[in-house]
Amino acid sequence: MNKLNIYKEAKHILVQLIDTINELTFDEYTMPIEALGNSTIGQHSRHIIELFQKLNEDYMIGSINYDKRERSKTIEINIDFAIECIANVISKIEKQDKKLLLMSDYSTHNKIETSYYRELIYNIEHCIHHQAIIKIGHYYLGKDLKNENFGVAKSTINYREACAQ
Repeated sequence: MNKLNIYKEAKHILVQLIDTINELTFDEYTMPIEALGNSTIGQHSRHIIELFQKLNEDYMIGSINYDKRERSKTIEINIDFAIECIANVISKIEKQDKKLLLMSDYSTHNKIETSYYRELIYNIEHCIHHQAIIKIGHYYLGKDLKNENFGVAKSTINYREACAQ
């Protein structure tokens, strides 16, 4: 995947997220859903958004620590603010690849070498994973999704298309 495709994919899945949460009412966005372990679609949306935000924010200093993200209650409960945050992430996604350090409580060394492109791909895959969870929430609420590929990995979409031919 070249860098233009990485940017295109990141923007595409984030626009899908905008479209999907924009179909919800305030109550649907903030409702604890039993099928999601009583989490809300707003909480999953916040989690996606904040990881992308953290990558954008920490890019300049050269090290990322996703564990130190804000956890904004406003993103969780305000669809319009969440969409504004996503649009802001999209506007800042195209950056040059560079080496970064990933800080994590999971690593015994606490610092792992990575790169911007690698972390962007991680965020894309992470977003798709949470979109799949959000999709379950939509079905639980009795809503149909307009996009059948929402929450489906690019490799799965490619595989399905190859099988269909």
